[in-house]
Amino acid sequence: MSELKIKFEDGAAYEQMMGVWSQLVGADFLNWLSPVAGQRWVDIGCGNGAFSEQVVDLCDPLQVWGIDPSKAQISFAKTRPRAKQANFEIGDAMALPFDDHQFDVATMALALFFVPDPVQGVAEMRRVVREGGVVAAYMWDMLGGGAPMEPIHNVMRSRKISYPLPPSAEASRIEDMRKLWADAGFRSIETKVIHVERSFDNFDDFWNTTTASPALTSVLRDLDAKTQGDLKHSTQELLIAKANDPVICTGFANCIKGVV
Repeated sequence: MSELKIKFEDGAAYEQMMGVWSQLVGADFLNWLSPVAGQRWVDIGCGNGAFSEQVVDLCDPLQVWGIDPSKAQISFAKTRPRAKQANFEIGDAMALPFDDHQFDVATMALALFFVPDPVQGVAEMRRVVREGGVVAAYMWDMLGGGAPMEPIHNVMRSRKISYPLPPSAEASRIEDMRKLWADAGFRSIETKVIHVERSFDNFDDFWNTTTASPALTSVLRDLDAKTQGDLKHSTQELLIAKANDPVICTGFANCIKGVV
């Protein structure tokens, strides 16, 4: 699976698929962080700004910065309704463009497993947060079946069809996350698993929305029509979904937080 890569370059497509899922987790995640008003936040790997906007809406921050390597994603983030209350900039999670101890809270929402070197990514989060501040992240449990596209992945595995995983997928395991935080020297480390579900109008709605993810479009475009059709049919059978009935899909994310 490693020969395939996932690239998020379309902010609108990301919003339809993963942006919605991210915010379903994000609300519970932010409540778990128990933030206080007037804090300075940095959202690293902010994508199209879906989670950054939640920070603005739910946390009454003094300042929010969103950093992502994708120019297209940052451009979309700047169009969000709360964009004027946040700052979005192209940047590298392993070399953040900020001074030491600049923020009260640093987060990565569905992003750390895309960082080539998670150890460096966590070190950079720690560097830019003041003493007593919080560094936190959440990720789909990619190796434990937590991703929202797991029903399709399940069928692909059964048919030996390769699909891409994030480059640091192992970092999404809760035990690996805890080790990353412990090795970085954080105090008061806590973990949590957040389960979410999303309703789709029918199976086609689920299929069309989910396969719009770059993680799946990169696979489907190389399959012939019959194989695509068989894959779709088998996924529908796995979900026990009738064509015109609503489909409920679930996912779960592993979460961690620690104090600098």
